[in-house]
Amino acid sequence: MTQHRSDHGIETDDDEDVPEWADQVMATVAAEVRRRRKELRWSAQDLADKCEEIGHPIPRNVIANMESGRRSSLPLVDVMVLAEALNTPPICLIYPVGYVDDVQRLPLRHPTSTLDALSWFTGEGAELGADNDMLRYFRAHRAAEEQLRNARRDEEYARYHAETAPNADRKAEALRAQARAAEAAEDAMRSLSRVRAFIRKGGVTPPYLWPDVAAEVDPPGTDLNTTEEIDL
Repeated sequence: MTQHRSDHGIETDDDEDVPEWADQVMATVAAEVRRRRKELRWSAQDLADKCEEIGHPIPRNVIANMESGRRSSLPLVDVMVLAEALNTPPICLIYPVGYVDDVQRLPLRHPTSTLDALSWFTGEGAELGADNDMLRYFRAHRAAEEQLRNARRDEEYARYHAETAPNADRKAEALRAQARAAEAAEDAMRSLSRVRAFIRKGGVTPPYLWPDVAAEVDPPGTDLNTTEEIDL
């Protein structure tokens, strides 16, 4: 199986000419580096200079050999630095959504859409089991933090409007909005407490919280029940 490029590149269907899977991945990254470099109107030397600025030099001839297929390997650190230099996420060099139609995620696998492969790589796909619980918990923690920040911002905004309302109806409306925001903040706090308990149960230190938030989420002596699976 090969990795099929859309109108932005070459599409190969001849199985006799299909390279090995590792070569396919390398070719996809190289083609995307070249496409992105051309999009930025950079020369190979421009890209090499940018990599050197970042602190991990990748010489112009190495970039040229990679793009032409003369380089047989590409270290992960090079992919990371090239992505930073090209102002794109590293994952988008490996799975260029929109520029490659489908990819072979692993050897001896049928091709899948590039977006599905990207979701698999980042752990966002549906194929998550017990081994992925910590990843789910940390994502849930980030989501709860965001909910808490938004709720507190909305609560403060509504409080201001309640205090400055020109009439009773506007004040009542603002007070209702304030109450909804306060309830959302409480929900977020409960979610944070639960997910942090599950993280600790796994023997891992939860993410840092500002002291004022931590005092509310993790009060001293708290022993939350972690026997029920967290609803993420």
